[in-house]
Amino acid sequence: MNEPIGLYIMAVLYFIAGIMHFIKPKTYMRIMPNYLPSHKALVYLSGLAEIVLGIGLCIPMLKNISIYGIIAMLVVFLLVHFYMLSSKKASAGIPKWVLILRLPLQFWLMYWAWIYFN
Repeated sequence: MNEPIGLYIMAVLYFIAGIMHFIKPKTYMRIMPNYLPSHKALVYLSGLAEIVLGIGLCIPMLKNISIYGIIAMLVVFLLVHFYMLSSKKASAGIPKWVLILRLPLQFWLMYWAWIYFN
């Protein structure tokens, strides 16, 4: 329990984000790139990954592998962010400037995970 509070905040955020995939799956299916198959299954799988990785951050033996998993997941999620920029339907009415700002945010989230790696 000597981990910084930021690690636990991150864990809770991923856990909640993962739960939201099951509560509001249509929201996530709308932003899935057309070239990916089985949108519903991928939404549930990514939600499950976020839940498992969020929990893993709180377990010392799993923390580092969870950090790698989060970074890999965020890299894959870049596909969604670029798709949202290229598709009016997928952008869900979010202004383009907000979608553009989300790209560096994604890299900041990767860095946030990485700083807890040891």
